[in-house]
Amino acid sequence: MEVKITTLSENTAGGGCLGEWGLSMFVEADGKKILFDTGGGFSSIYNANLMGVDLTTAECIVLSHGHYDHTGGLRNVLMRMRKKIDIYAHPDVWARKYGCMESGPERYVGIPFPREALEALGGDFKLSPEPVKLSENIITTGFVPMTNDYEIIEKYLTVKENGELKQDSLDDDQAMVIDTDFGLVVILGCSHHGIVNTLHHATKITGKDLIYAAIGGTHLVHASRERQEKTAAALIEMGVQYLGVSHCTGFRASAYLAQVFGDRFFQNNAGTQLMLPFKE
Repeated sequence: MEVKITTLSENTAGGGCLGEWGLSMFVEADGKKILFDTGGGFSSIYNANLMGVDLTTAECIVLSHGHYDHTGGLRNVLMRMRKKIDIYAHPDVWARKYGCMESGPERYVGIPFPREALEALGGDFKLSPEPVKLSENIITTGFVPMTNDYEIIEKYLTVKENGELKQDSLDDDQAMVIDTDFGLVVILGCSHHGIVNTLHHATKITGKDLIYAAIGGTHLVHASRERQEKTAAALIEMGVQYLGVSHCTGFRASAYLAQVFGDRFFQNNAGTQLMLPFKE
């Protein structure tokens, strides 16, 4: 099986593409075309046009979680598709999410559109906390258990319930797994529950141990050096062959992981087109 991944939206960009805070990838594998996240606004549409990606051919949309920088492009995408399309996500994707940094006021960071408006444009939300099979060899992770003691959710990420803010457990955080003959390819949104936890869960639900590539956000942007080191050590121990980071990884963590993984590391920014397996 070949896997083609086109990154449509990311903080940084190459090849004339637009950079925008967020993430979106167009994945072609196992006879399916899947849009994974939609970026923060208009960049996914613009870059798709530039890169020759026909979004109307997508057969479904997968949302990694309910933050605006992964869902803010939904309205533009649905207006471009002009058809009914399944959108797979965890039920908590519709939680009222806020970012509350110590230095500023609360800021809404959830899906920026009413559900009814997106459904009127053709979005058919399929919500489940469990893994969902999208094809014979493609599955969402569903809820990712947090099993280690160093991958944590930042306290500034909150939800509003009954008018009060509380820390967001981000149970909606999920990834997508492609089971190929050369190993697992794991597509990451933000990895709020931790990249290591996510990859462990991916091996558990597939029954496969070989991880060929992990690609996407790792949410190490605020991570201490100790967490960076523990994360890198765990990825090496798991035998991850290639690591392509995006979005919320941050410069310091990216630089450290590049040192650890060497030629097996790459920046996955907007404009990147990957064909897996890589040619040696």
